[in-house]
Amino acid sequence: MAEIRKAAVTMKGNPLDLVGPTLKAGDKAPAFTCVGEGLNPISLADTTGKARLFSVVPSLDTPVCNIQTHKFSEQVNSLGDKVAAYTISLDLPFAMKRFCAESKIANLVNLSDAHDHSFGEHYGVLIQGLPIPLLARAIFVVDAHDTITYVELVPEIAQEPNYEPAIAALKAAAGV
Repeated sequence: MAEIRKAAVTMKGNPLDLVGPTLKAGDKAPAFTCVGEGLNPISLADTTGKARLFSVVPSLDTPVCNIQTHKFSEQVNSLGDKVAAYTISLDLPFAMKRFCAESKIANLVNLSDAHDHSFGEHYGVLIQGLPIPLLARAIFVVDAHDTITYVELVPEIAQEPNYEPAIAALKAAAGV
């Protein structure tokens, strides 16, 4: 049975429970399997080899998630192939692909956790108790050796994350 963290975050002031552990810098990145473009399964092992940014959003089709995705796309652009950046949500891969095409975002890989919520449960960001499942807004930076170097669980889902420390952690994990 997965751990339930009561009132771990809020959405417009309303407390929400999260399923899964509280991860912190220094923890080993948990395994997960999401679905990528073309409905291909993508696991943590498929992303290994460089520093990675996992930008977790409730849905790309909401204003704050849109802003978050655009800002991270702009900021990781200067790092080129030294890092990999992923947007993870419970949106279906088709909606994620449409969003990125319309927004002209090509440097973030979309991963859908809609199949079995393994990312949400293993990274402690799956919201419990809503009419539809969503992931809490969070940022994880993972180094090339699958160690988490930075975590931000945004306490109020309707707010943006802190971009600067996340990018600084990504640069440090990449050695840039």
